[in-house]
Amino acid sequence: MMRILNRFLAGVLGLFIISSLQANQISSPDGQLQLTVVVEDGRPLFSVTYNDKTMLENSPLGLMTNEGDFSTNMRWIESDSGEVSKDYKQEKIKQSRVSYKANTLKCTFANAADRPISVFFQVSNNDIAFRYELPKWGDTRACVVERETTGFRFPSPTKSYLSPMMRPMEGFARTSPSYESGYETDAPIASNNSAEGYVFPGLFQVGEDGWVLLSETGVSSLYCASHLSHYSDGVFTVDYPNVGQNNGFGSSGAQLGLPGVTPWRTITVGETLKPIVETTIPWDVVEPLYEPSKDYQYGRSTWSWIIWQDASMNYDDQVQYVDLAAAMDFEYILIDAWWDSNIGYERMEELIKYAEDKGIGVFLWYNSNGAFNDAFQTPLNKMNTSIARKKEMQWLKEAGVKGLKVDFLGGDKQETIRLYEDILSDANDYGLMINFHGATLPRGWERMYPNFIGSEAVLASEMLVFVQDVREKEAFYASLHPFIRNSVASMEFGGVILNKYLNRGNEQGQKRLTTDAFQLATGVLFQNPVQFFALTPNNLTDVPEFELDFMRELPTTWDETVFIDGFPGKYSVLARRHGDLWYIAGVNGELESKKLTLDLPMLSQQTVAMYNDKKDGTPFYEKVKVSDKGQLTVTLQANGGFVLLGSSN
Repeated sequence: MMRILNRFLAGVLGLFIISSLQANQISSPDGQLQLTVVVEDGRPLFSVTYNDKTMLENSPLGLMTNEGDFSTNMRWIESDSGEVSKDYKQEKIKQSRVSYKANTLKCTFANAADRPISVFFQVSNNDIAFRYELPKWGDTRACVVERETTGFRFPSPTKSYLSPMMRPMEGFARTSPSYESGYETDAPIASNNSAEGYVFPGLFQVGEDGWVLLSETGVSSLYCASHLSHYSDGVFTVDYPNVGQNNGFGSSGAQLGLPGVTPWRTITVGETLKPIVETTIPWDVVEPLYEPSKDYQYGRSTWSWIIWQDASMNYDDQVQYVDLAAAMDFEYILIDAWWDSNIGYERMEELIKYAEDKGIGVFLWYNSNGAFNDAFQTPLNKMNTSIARKKEMQWLKEAGVKGLKVDFLGGDKQETIRLYEDILSDANDYGLMINFHGATLPRGWERMYPNFIGSEAVLASEMLVFVQDVREKEAFYASLHPFIRNSVASMEFGGVILNKYLNRGNEQGQKRLTTDAFQLATGVLFQNPVQFFALTPNNLTDVPEFELDFMRELPTTWDETVFIDGFPGKYSVLARRHGDLWYIAGVNGELESKKLTLDLPMLSQQTVAMYNDKKDGTPFYEKVKVSDKGQLTVTLQANGGFVLLGSSN
């Protein structure tokens, strides 16, 4: 009876205090998600339950700074509760309109030197976001946060789905880390021993009780980005960048003015995977940092480099890709590295004008590098300093360029995050959109930076071209992304490859191992407001017309995203709505076919278009009827996929 009463009070008030334990509890508005904060032996700790099932056991809180230790010998000062509510529009994420409601708890502690620090929690249905708030301490108005003791202690039967952090200054031209590792899936947490730790987001299955997704958001030039440590002493901790990143330049911690705040650490919890896929917490707790200088337009783009590679960086080949974009009713073309030397600035102005006359906007590639790695592709030394950057962007604006792809920004130090922000802010002044490649995970950036339109930060399409193992695991990785990487941020994958071989000849060599229907499905599953698709001019005549028609109409922004079915590493089915049109897309990450009965209430009694695979992997198109109960049975072939397209009820 007491537990029922406590949960009722928590749902109504959002907070109650168990004075004998000196503990504070806060619940979500629906009362199902509960967070408890305690101080034990001078250490602040938090724990999380969902429907009375433990998702996180007592886990450490705290910071280590050059002005003192805020993790041990702490005493409780006070706590305050409240609530937040806001409605916002955001065209670039999985939902265009979001209503966010949360209960809040601010816990203030003091360290051995009697200096206070607060932890501010926001608990909404299925989501927790928290950050540290540091006041001024007397005349002290600045500090360095050296490391964090924030940790996550899972119950012992937990399994993990994690991508290892890359070592610094390794890989191509010493450009790592660039968030381009594979995944260790369905692994006992005790086996998570990667020396560099694991990138955000991290997904965990807590026995039979549910799922937890860990990430962070709100990272700007005022702080470094972080990641998860390897598993040690029963805990994953928040880890700051390896000091070797950025060629050893810059602190691995954060320089913080006081009063100041850290980025938000986020925890998404659910009994099923539905809250994981549908969460909007990365954007709920951040705000735009500046106004857009123009109404940025999103859409689809052609991109020659991914299949035709460096040799295509010439005027004639780019004309072919402009013509391809026009034939496909796409909005953009991306022209990649070496355009400055192979085409030149004057001829590029002619090409931009040619594209403009066809109704096609141009994105141009730039190397971010100046001094922090060995990346040599040009244009080089144009984005790394304010003077060079503004001069270049003035030319870009005058030439009519719509956006940039900026590459090779490996690292999470505050120095590197500041460069991201400087590029974004300057580009907005010149009306330019920015896509990052060879880059870190976006952390709330779709909302924070109005001209940000995506980031790679995934083992993306280029590795399909270069690495056989990645080709063999393409479907497996695709079945993971909706639950992990693409759940918390836009993901610029550069996919939908319809060539049978991943090269210009399209006759032999790097064979694609997934089906055409699989590729069409990823155009829906992988969310990014500007999609740089991997179609080639020959596809206009060597793939079925119904596939081309599908690509001509495919949106890149969505009003609603709904989890339908799936399991990470096995298969994934999502529904996305654009206007009154629903796209239901699924992929099979395994080597055996699956027969799924899908619940699709949004399409009940509707006749819908289906794009799917025959047993031999060849694509087909037909009309099918969804039952009165909103159910439809679909067969997913091995390494295959499907898409359903229909109007809302």
